[in-house]
Amino acid sequence: MLLVKNKIAQSKIHGIGLFADEFIPKGTEIWRFTPGFDQKFTREQILNFPDLLQIYAYKYCWRSKKSGLYCLSSDNGKYFNHSDDPNALSEYRDNEEEVVTVAVRDIQIGEEILDNYNSFDDDKNESNVFNDIVEKFRLEDELDPRLKSLS
Repeated sequence: MLLVKNKIAQSKIHGIGLFADEFIPKGTEIWRFTPGFDQKFTREQILNFPDLLQIYAYKYCWRSKKSGLYCLSSDNGKYFNHSDDPNALSEYRDNEEEVVTVAVRDIQIGEEILDNYNSFDDDKNESNVFNDIVEKFRLEDELDPRLKSLS
């Protein structure tokens, strides 16, 4: 669940992005997985979703390095874009069920909030459900019209 004021808007990086709607000081928790609000799914649950929801899961879920489950932010947190030089970074903590995203530098009002997906997403695993979804629906890339229509 997002813990800071935010808005979504067109991103210069990719599609829609998440932007700060308040000054966010370095060290501020920006997002936290909140059980009961944010969701986790098994591989089998996702593969049993209707087709459109499987494509939605492909676009917006990530595979947790901690639980191995597929997580979905239930708010604008799904609009974090990736950067190799992010202003926020997700981390796993022993006392948290899943990730917490923290500002790694001051973030200005109107600035896009960026995370490095490699810090939390286990999508490199060959048994990843996303590989099955790409194959099943023959998704070409992020420009596939079925993905763009979900933005």
